[in-house]
Amino acid sequence: MGNGHDAVDHRPDQAGSPTPSLAFAALPPTIEAASQPGEENEFEINEEPFNDGTASVSSSVYAFTYERGRRYHCFKNGRYPIPNDDQEQEREDMKHAMLMELTDGTPFYAPTGDHPQTIVDVGTGTGELPLGTLLPPCCPALPSPALPCHASWHPRRYEHGRPALVAVTCRDMTDAHPSLGDRYPSARVLGIDLTPIQPVWLPPNVEFLVDDCEKEWLVADVDLVHFRFMAIFLHDINLVLSHAYKSMRPGGWVEFQELDGTPFCDDGTMTDDDAFQRLHHVASEAYAALGMSMSAASRLESVLIDAGFVNIHCKILKVPIGVWAKDKTMRLIGLYQKTAVLEFMPAMAGRPFEALGIPAAEAQLKLAMARKALEDTTVHRYFNYYFWYAQKPTEPMSHGP
Repeated sequence: MGNGHDAVDHRPDQAGSPTPSLAFAALPPTIEAASQPGEENEFEINEEPFNDGTASVSSSVYAFTYERGRRYHCFKNGRYPIPNDDQEQEREDMKHAMLMELTDGTPFYAPTGDHPQTIVDVGTGTGELPLGTLLPPCCPALPSPALPCHASWHPRRYEHGRPALVAVTCRDMTDAHPSLGDRYPSARVLGIDLTPIQPVWLPPNVEFLVDDCEKEWLVADVDLVHFRFMAIFLHDINLVLSHAYKSMRPGGWVEFQELDGTPFCDDGTMTDDDAFQRLHHVASEAYAALGMSMSAASRLESVLIDAGFVNIHCKILKVPIGVWAKDKTMRLIGLYQKTAVLEFMPAMAGRPFEALGIPAAEAQLKLAMARKALEDTTVHRYFNYYFWYAQKPTEPMSHGP
């Protein structure tokens, strides 16, 4: 990886190994903090309020519920305690742009070969991974142009300290990260989610399905099952992996791209009484009350083994929270991460904090203190991102005589 934040690179063992062969990643090197005065100010960090507007529902078949000015899905109501409105969709798209910067545009690390035929993206959200940056409907090759451009997160545009949602025209497409549908034109790319917030204008080999991944899967002979930001929200990850395993062809791959929500610091600048760290402790309790774990990303090894996967690999990448890093690309990634955290805080104070019975006034105070703490660029917090990928054996596992 070219940005200097790779953890370790492992070659997969020979396909079909009868026992789980583990390739563990050492922690990546420490992120160097900015040393020149003003480097951390290049994005003009100014916190601006965002509105709570929600998208209109275009069809009565899409039923939503509204709480505290935010919109939530109704299918399997309560399974996913995060809103699905425009504000959250923009945040999800921004996180996708951040990961594309972090991984130099690598959509996944699993060595599927050049021609995977079936890819399933579980928890696809807005469909950013299957779709990438779509060719806008203004392209003259398309019939009945409807829109002047396509709005997308631009990886190197920012306004008022926040990554910018900009209009991308046809001529900009050469700089965009290609979608999975474009990368693998012969493949069927299926995105699955609990909520129908994906675009309706799709390439011919991309489709979306509103479904619950904890129920039986109907797809078969899958080359890659992909999860991103899902481990924390899966109530029964062993059940989901059993469904994934059954759906995959022998030799197929599964990949998790997950955030460990614990803030870390390598140089002692984050103290034990840090307000953001205190907020993390409360959030961890809140999600635990909902049957979820904010540190699930670091514990996927055992569940992959139990599910029967072999050739298990892990990359760990550090992501700064804020613009304190010396490297300019890492500062941009840190800006994305900090913005994603700030815009997630109101949702955190909704259903998760309610699960602990935290009064609204107390919740707002905790959030305000954490927001103030994140503005201090002398505190060098970061998250660990885990990229786990593992293979279904090409031969049945041997369980002894």
